[in-house]
Amino acid sequence: TGDRNTGNDNTGDCNTGDYNTGNYNTGDCNTGDCNTGDYNTGNRNTGDYNTGNYNTGYYNTGDRNTGYYNTGNRNTGDYNTGNYNTGDRNTGLFNTDEPNARLFNKISNIKMSDIDINRINYILSFIDKRDVKLIWKNKEDMTVEEKKKYPEYITTGGALMKKEVKVNVQEEWGKVSQEDKDFIKSLPNFDKDIFYKCTGIKV
Repeated sequence: TGDRNTGNDNTGDCNTGDYNTGNYNTGDCNTGDCNTGDYNTGNRNTGDYNTGNYNTGYYNTGDRNTGYYNTGNRNTGDYNTGNYNTGDRNTGLFNTDEPNARLFNKISNIKMSDIDINRINYILSFIDKRDVKLIWKNKEDMTVEEKKKYPEYITTGGALMKKEVKVNVQEEWGKVSQEDKDFIKSLPNFDKDIFYKCTGIKV
């Protein structure tokens, strides 16, 4: 829809690529104008998955960011929240370095880019894990939406459904190696009560 488009399913003018909405986009699935890259929302972005305007990089939310995963405006660097930061993982304005991470409500001596942070995330990756279980539901107990999704209930008298169940984090913690448990408990500022409030795990 429009003029001088190259590709498929474009709305607007002078687009190169597919599924663009706007004008002068190069790439695919852009919404806005003059984007170079894919899946941008906004205008004049260079890169992919930007929301905002004039971003160079990827996954930015805001305007005029150079770097990746910034939330805010005019950041140079990565993972910044705020404005005018040069550096990484800053929250606030006009920062040029990378701050130390807060652990257990206090400043620690490690940074968010530290390898220890990756180890924490790896050890506790089970917290968001889901198990898929099959459950049988009789037709008289089924909702309207379930009947639409499982039309076989008419002949079978019910349906076998998949249900996602969150794992028991305390049980999963029991499977963690003693070495990894000791590592978690050795973290700067470790507080078992805060750890429980944030994870549901008693240590």
